[in-house]
Amino acid sequence: MSGVSQAVFMNQRSFGSPPPGGIGSAYGGGFFAGQISTAGNGVATHNLVIGPLSSAQTTAQWKTTNTFSGGASSFINGPTNSANLNNASHPAAQFCEGLTIGGFTDWYMPARNELDVCYYNLKPTTGGNNTASGVNTNAVPIRNSNYTSETPVQTSAAAFVTGGAEAFAAGYYWSSTESSAPFAWAQFFGDGGLNDARYKESSYKVRAVRRVPV
Repeated sequence: MSGVSQAVFMNQRSFGSPPPGGIGSAYGGGFFAGQISTAGNGVATHNLVIGPLSSAQTTAQWKTTNTFSGGASSFINGPTNSANLNNASHPAAQFCEGLTIGGFTDWYMPARNELDVCYYNLKPTTGGNNTASGVNTNAVPIRNSNYTSETPVQTSAAAFVTGGAEAFAAGYYWSSTESSAPFAWAQFFGDGGLNDARYKESSYKVRAVRRVPV
C-alpha cells in the first residue's frame, strides 16, 4: 500500500465516529452531514460527508438526453448509482466521480435518501417545509412520516445558513437516483420538496458526498 493510500485508509478508519463538533463540523475532507442506515432500520451504518462548496459543487445536466440510463434506481446506494453514471453522457455524476478533495477520491453523487439527509440536517433557510416530502427509512433516526411545516428547522451550523460560506442554495439539487426514462429525482432546498419528474437535460446544482463506515 502506497504512503498516500495508506494515509487515506488510516484517515477513513479514524473517522468512524461522528465528530465532536456535530452537524456541519469539518470532517473527512468536507463536513459532517449526518448518519445513514443502508439497512433501513434506523441503525447507523455510515457517516455522510458533504463536500466543500468551493470544490464539490457545480451546475450540470443529469444526462445530456432525456433517455433511460439504468443501474441508478437505488434510493440509498449513491456510490453504485454514481459509478454507473460515470461517463460523458451524465455530466453531474461524472463531475462528482472525478473529484479529489482532502486526499479522498471516493466522492460521488448522492442518492435520493442521502440528499434528503443533507437537507434535513443542513437546511439553509427559515422557510416552511414541503409537507408532501420527508419519509426516509435510511435516515438516522429513521423517518416514517413527512416533514411538518416547522420541522426540519434551519440548521444551527452557521456556515450552512443562507449566506454562509458552505450553504446550499435554495434551489434544485440533483440526486443520482433515476426515476424513469426522461426524469430523475431532485430536491428543492428552498423547502425540501422531493421531485421525481425533473427532466434529465435540465441543469441543476449537484454537490458531491462521500460516506465513512461507522
